[in-house]
Amino acid sequence: MKYKEIFMKRAIQLAKYGLGLTSPNPMVGCVIERNGIILSEGWHYKKEMYHAEFLAINNIKDECLLFNCTLYVTLEPCVHFGETPPCVDLIIKKNIPRVVVGIQDPCDKVKGLGIKKLKKYGIEVIENVLMDKCRILNKRFFTFYEKNRPYIILKWAQSNDGFIYSENIKDNRISGIHARQLNHKWRSEEDGILVGRKTVLNDNPKLNVRKWFGKNPVRIFIDQKLSISNSHFILDGSQYTIVFTEKQKKNQENIEYIQISFEKKIINQILNFLHKKKILSLIVEGGKKTLENFIQENIWDECRTFICDVVLKSGLKAPEITEIKGIVSKKMNLNKDQLIIKLNYQFKN
Repeated sequence: MKYKEIFMKRAIQLAKYGLGLTSPNPMVGCVIERNGIILSEGWHYKKEMYHAEFLAINNIKDECLLFNCTLYVTLEPCVHFGETPPCVDLIIKKNIPRVVVGIQDPCDKVKGLGIKKLKKYGIEVIENVLMDKCRILNKRFFTFYEKNRPYIILKWAQSNDGFIYSENIKDNRISGIHARQLNHKWRSEEDGILVGRKTVLNDNPKLNVRKWFGKNPVRIFIDQKLSISNSHFILDGSQYTIVFTEKQKKNQENIEYIQISFEKKIINQILNFLHKKKILSLIVEGGKKTLENFIQENIWDECRTFICDVVLKSGLKAPEITEIKGIVSKKMNLNKDQLIIKLNYQFKN
């Protein structure tokens, strides 16, 4: 079993192919190995499709090869019937003698029951191999089940002198083309994207994926008095949109109006609703007040900030996450822009 970390790393690589496609399911990768040689691989590449273990097992036509093999999987195999049959039952049926599991599933329907059943049928189970990496792989999934809310990514672009908006710039764009393309890639990877009313009024954003290939996120915005007119892109019905408001309004095609109380903490109400909708991850793109609400409440997991090669001298100051609250996990340059990614100290891995 000296190769177990090598094969688990490969399973993690495979799982990442499902990024942005598997939600509300986790990303899962599977490798079947015998005598140091990979016999088969699989990953869960889309929700409602077969799981990684099923694909890896069924790729092997000669079942004799399964004798004395080891199955590596990034997340505990499922034990319940959902959109597909339980992977645990298939592993038992095929007489696979050993299973190496990256991390236990946090969902109550599984949560150790898959491992328990494998052991009950005499299968050797090795647990928690590269556990931290497997947890980071499914940070959205774990946050959803452990904190009962989506994984929250704060994102904004600011000038070199710390402003996010100025009347001195046209179309409100300060980041370069590479940063904007990366931002659209991020959108394709997450379930939802949230903005406030002023951002809609100032920028008239489409909040879709135009500069990348992939699915559009659910558009979400806050409009207390329903002051945004149908002439704005966000209400064009081109993709599913959720509007949080204090008023009652009948749903329209692809647009759902959710009435909440603005006398209570609106963030908690929004996140509770998104949790019920099984939205596992959320990008918060603005504006300043909306971003600062999440920061002040300390309800965020990751912050992605572009420091752009422009000086505005005046305007709307960018939000700030102090060193006390956020730890820098990554810095990189995209042409003339710099990307800084911070993790919430409270939730860092």
